[in-house]
Amino acid sequence: MEVSNVTTVTAFVLLGLSNNPQIQVLLFGLFLVIYLLTLTGNLMMLLVISTDSHLHTPMYFFLSHLSFLDAFSSSIIVPKLLENLLSRWKIISLLECFTQISLVIFSGATEACLLSVMAYDRFQAVCHPLLYVVAMNRRVCTGLVGACWTVGMGTSLINTLLLAQQYFCGPNLVRGFACELPSVLLLTCSDPHASIACILTTMVVLGLGTLVLLLGSYTHIIMTALGINSAKGRSKIFTTCSSHFLVITIFYGSGLFRYMTPATGSALEQVLSVQYSVVTPLLNPLIYSLKNQEVKAALRRMLARKSRLTF
Repeated sequence: MEVSNVTTVTAFVLLGLSNNPQIQVLLFGLFLVIYLLTLTGNLMMLLVISTDSHLHTPMYFFLSHLSFLDAFSSSIIVPKLLENLLSRWKIISLLECFTQISLVIFSGATEACLLSVMAYDRFQAVCHPLLYVVAMNRRVCTGLVGACWTVGMGTSLINTLLLAQQYFCGPNLVRGFACELPSVLLLTCSDPHASIACILTTMVVLGLGTLVLLLGSYTHIIMTALGINSAKGRSKIFTTCSSHFLVITIFYGSGLFRYMTPATGSALEQVLSVQYSVVTPLLNPLIYSLKNQEVKAALRRMLARKSRLTF
C-alpha cells in the first residue's frame, strides 16, 4: 500500500515475522497452539479457583485476576497475528492499531501493579502471620485489585490520548507483528517528544515503583525465612513464594528488555516481543499449576467431582 508524504495515513502495514509463506504457515500453527494452551490454562485456573472453596484465599483471589489478565493480554495480540500470517495484505487500521496499543499498555500496567500486590500479600502471610487475616481481609483485597485496574486504565488513557494527537503522513510500515508504541512513534510526522516523555515517565514511575515494592517485600520474606530455625519451615516459605518470584522475573525481564531497547525491528526485538506478548501469558498458569501443590490438589478434586457426575 503506497502512501505519499502529503497523505494522512489511515492504516499501517505490519511487516510481520517472515515473508516466507512456508514459515508463515509453521508460525501460524505454532502460535495457534500457544494461544489455545494460554486460554485453556488461564481459564482452567479461573475455574478451579472459583469453584474450589480451599482456594478462596487472598493469594488465589489475586491469582484469578492475574489469570484473567493473561488470557486478555494474549487475546489483544495473537488473533491479529494469526490473521496476518494467513493474509497477503497485513494491514491494520489506525483505530485498530491505537486500540491495540491502549490495551497492551493497560494490561501491562495492571499486571505490574497486581504482581506487586501479590508480593505484598506474601509479605503479610510470611512476616505477620497472626495479623494476616485482618491485614488482608476481603475489603482490603478488593480495594488493592481495584487500585491496580484503575492505575492500568489511567496509564493507558494518558498514553493513548497523547498518541492520538500525533500526525502520520507516511511511511506506514510497522517493523513488527503488532502495533507497539515504540515502533509506531518512529512513523509519526509530528513531534513525538510528549508521547516519548510520557511512556518513559510511566516506565520509571510505575516500573521502578512496583519493582521497589517487590524487592522490599521479598527482602523481608527472605530475612524472615532465614531467621527460622526449622528447615521445613524455611522450605515451605521458599516453595510458596518461588512460583510468584519466577513469574515476576519473566514478566519484568522480558518487558524491560523489550521497552528499554531502541525500536529498530531487529530479530532480537521481535524475539523479545514474542516472549513478552505471546509466551509469557502461557507460562504463568503452567508455573502456578506445576509448582503449586494446592492448585494440583484442587484440580484433582475438580476432576474427581466431574468423574462422579459422569458415572
